Amino acid sequence: MMAPPEPRLAVVVVGASRGIGRAIANVAARDRIPVVLVARSRDDLETAANDIRKLGGEAFTLDLDLFSADASTRLAAFLAANNLCCDILVNSAGYGLRGAATTLPIPDQLGIIDLNIRALTDLSLHFLPGMVARGRGGVLNLGSIAGFMPGPNMALYYASKSFVRSFSEALHEELRHTGVTVTCVAPGPVATEFLKRSGADRVRLFKVLPKVDADYVAERAWRGFKSGRRLVVPGLSAKLAAFAAAWVPSALMLPLIGRLQRRSNDPCPCGSGLKYKDCCGARSRRAGSRQGSRSH
Repeated sequence: MMAPPEPRLAVVVVGASRGIGRAIANVAARDRIPVVLVARSRDDLETAANDIRKLGGEAFTLDLDLFSADASTRLAAFLAANNLCCDILVNSAGYGLRGAATTLPIPDQLGIIDLNIRALTDLSLHFLPGMVARGRGGVLNLGSIAGFMPGPNMALYYASKSFVRSFSEALHEELRHTGVTVTCVAPGPVATEFLKRSGADRVRLFKVLPKVDADYVAERAWRGFKSGRRLVVPGLSAKLAAFAAAWVPSALMLPLIGRLQRRSNDPCPCGSGLKYKDCCGARSRRAGSRQGSRSH
């Protein structure tokens, strides 16, 4: 009786139906290895898979709800059923919300933790032991330049990306002699649907900062991972933002980010039910006026 064939090594891209995840899947497929596309939208997954197949690549799709507690187990079962094993895991699923933490729906904010932190951690811890046993492969985690600083009016998103960066860098150091690489890619604003879905496209910060292309980020992320880098920050503006976060005092940085990510018509975080401009914003302007008059 013949022994069953060894599972084939595959790249698993979570959050592969759009944006940076989809772009990384396209780049990975050029290495002529199977790519497993994972997301919730079956139609978007099939579109992404067909793009890879048209270029001669091999793609599998799995529509999976990452909020479910058994997501990693279901993904592992899918891989086994297709005689595949996870050689490289790309964690690119995530979302954010703009607004004061006291005014945004609590379940939606907790969902950021569930997807950006819990699901990413679960998948990483589930598949890393197999990579270590094989002495190869690794994890590419999608962070953000937001992970270098606190983010008033996008508090949980920034905090989640800070976790991704810290977790990834720690794992990189732990596994540096095992043949397994863990890389965090931390881009600035990227021209994807994320900005519109999060509401960030309407605030000054994301109108001022230059946006990079998802394909540009994907190319540099994949190249950085393949070269064993701990952290990849694509683009000059992102590098400058990371530098500023390290050297500009928080007393200056926090109010600036808060103002740039707030709209005057936002609900006031004090709970008055008024718009910010008619409540705490008005008091802030009056206080500033009095301060200005005293300085003269």
